[in-house]
Amino acid sequence: MKIKDIVRFHSETTMPIPDVVYHLYSLPSFDNNQTREELLGQDIQSNKFTVPNRCILFNKLNVRFKRIWRIDSDEDHKIASTEFLPLIIDENKVDFAYCFYLLASPAITDYLCGQNANTSGSHKRIDPTNFFNIGIKLPPLAQQYEIGKLLSSLDAKIKLNRQINQNLEAMAKQLYDYWFVQFDFPNEEGKPYKSSGGEMVWNEKLKREIPKEWEIRPLNSLITVKDGTHESPKQQLEGRYLITSKHLLSSGIDYNTAYYISEEDYIAINKRSQVETNDILFSMIGTIGNKYLVAEKNVNFAIKNMALLKTSKSMHIMYFLWLYLSSWDYKHYEFNVISGSIQKFLSLDAMRNIPVPFNYDIAVAFNKQVSNICQCIINLKEENIQLIKQRNELLPLLMNGQVSVNSDLSDD
Repeated sequence: MKIKDIVRFHSETTMPIPDVVYHLYSLPSFDNNQTREELLGQDIQSNKFTVPNRCILFNKLNVRFKRIWRIDSDEDHKIASTEFLPLIIDENKVDFAYCFYLLASPAITDYLCGQNANTSGSHKRIDPTNFFNIGIKLPPLAQQYEIGKLLSSLDAKIKLNRQINQNLEAMAKQLYDYWFVQFDFPNEEGKPYKSSGGEMVWNEKLKREIPKEWEIRPLNSLITVKDGTHESPKQQLEGRYLITSKHLLSSGIDYNTAYYISEEDYIAINKRSQVETNDILFSMIGTIGNKYLVAEKNVNFAIKNMALLKTSKSMHIMYFLWLYLSSWDYKHYEFNVISGSIQKFLSLDAMRNIPVPFNYDIAVAFNKQVSNICQCIINLKEENIQLIKQRNELLPLLMNGQVSVNSDLSDD
């Protein structure tokens, strides 16, 4: 069979009505944790595809990034960027979930990467005719269902882990605010410091009061702050990953959109900025402020356009610093030091001089207080790294029939 035998291109477009709220599926919103945008029609300047209630959106641009969106929603006013192909599935021939993973399989991606039209640099679009004429082999529907269910279960577990981590991070941040914004950390009697009459003094640098005998320390006096390469190593077909600021999402590192560099370039970059487990990565351009506490046990990437905080060498204040980087104090500082008119960025010098309200004993005590929460976050991130690796290894094996699903286990 061919792909055109199991899917139909939904070509209907619409010009958004100004006062209607639309659910917009766009490339940036896919990259932002696959969270669609909610926009008034007046803020959408061009025709968009209408999105059927049950369909798959397949990206035409840079297909190696696998921006493939599974839609199963009966909401009104769903629209998508014309960079997607909205596909309606013939479910008499192919299971909906199986079709999603089939379209995401390496065989499809690799074929399309070799057939790109408009081969200009970073903007490579597929020819839809080539896409629809790709030859495929389908197992029986019952087998498709088992494969789709297994892979969907892995993705559901990955999604659940991310949701748990969002809640755990919110809890840790709430505790940070209680100790270091409200300054109600436990005093010597175990009572909240400020609320119990602890002495406060005005700090001109922060433009607010801080506890007496605290100090304001530049970040680089607490931890070594480096940055990644400023060069653009040549892209390779295989090798080590190069992670840049655009790959640093709020959910973690997006390996799907990263590219490979040679072992030689990897070694050269790491002479300058070796990333290790428990370091903090921090975006200084584009999505400024995105941060990641490295959970990978065997770090297999080099970095570019981001700060590297060597917290692996100072784990007694690691969680304190990680949470500080999303605090009110940091956000206020960032607002005043960001540079650039078109592409905003935070310089390495500005990063190193971030003012941190600091008391060593309190910071260490807080680090211990949140260590269980933060370690749970790290464990779930590491579990997701392994689940994603297992899913990606299983996908081609299941699609080409090298392995099969035991139906007795698939309902567990």
